[in-house]
Amino acid sequence: MKYEDFQHIKFEWKDDGVLLATLNRPEVMNATNARLHWELTQVWDVIRDDPKTKVVVVTGAGDRAFSAGGDLAWVTDMVGNPEVIRGVKREASDVVYKMLDCEKPIISAINGTAVGAGLAVALLADVSVMAENARFTDGHVKLGVAAGDHAAIVWPLMCGIPKAKYYLMTAEFINGKEAERMGMVTFAVPQAEVLPKALAIAAQLARGSQDAIRATKMSLNNWMRQAGPIFDNSLTNEMLNFLGPDAKEGVAAVRGKRAADFPSARLPD
Repeated sequence: MKYEDFQHIKFEWKDDGVLLATLNRPEVMNATNARLHWELTQVWDVIRDDPKTKVVVVTGAGDRAFSAGGDLAWVTDMVGNPEVIRGVKREASDVVYKMLDCEKPIISAINGTAVGAGLAVALLADVSVMAENARFTDGHVKLGVAAGDHAAIVWPLMCGIPKAKYYLMTAEFINGKEAERMGMVTFAVPQAEVLPKALAIAAQLARGSQDAIRATKMSLNNWMRQAGPIFDNSLTNEMLNFLGPDAKEGVAAVRGKRAADFPSARLPD
């Protein structure tokens, strides 16, 4: 692919080899549809192979969201559909592993709500700058599926097992200030400062020894690579759950803006 082939990611080149990549579906809070999800598997190779780009900053269009989760129509198509699930599983794995394989520094400017695949990109970035009033959640369990698209590989390293278990099993939101305190993001700043700070960090990294910075990044990424089998298992469980009745009820509850009545939570007669 080339940069001009992307439909939902907008690119802007800054000075000294800094690339700004913007998730660009502002009319739906940059929610991930099938096309954007696929583009998130392709963009890292394009950046890796671009000799003019040394550092990439990823943000969301508008001031409401980084990426507000999966488009409900797309998620609905997954429920009970093995063919769609097979493709999504492969792509979800590619998003994680291709980010880990990209030697160039990735900085996330989390300007608003982050959920789903967008959250994976936000938290797998090498440096993350989040608005203090922004919020994120791994909302998988609210859909009746396991937390599988990135959380198992990185959350325990960031905030420890007790916090990871609590937030992944409850799907509670975490705001920017709390995320910084827990170690989930690098910095939390006022919203107006998010992108300028992210770009300033990118410029600093772009002026440094690229060989040294990239080698340091790739060495540290081996901590996450060790958790690869854990991530693979979580992703498989998530996709299996999409074939079950809880996922059907979870999606219906989100669509209806009501509490879910999961079949697996009902007591036997």
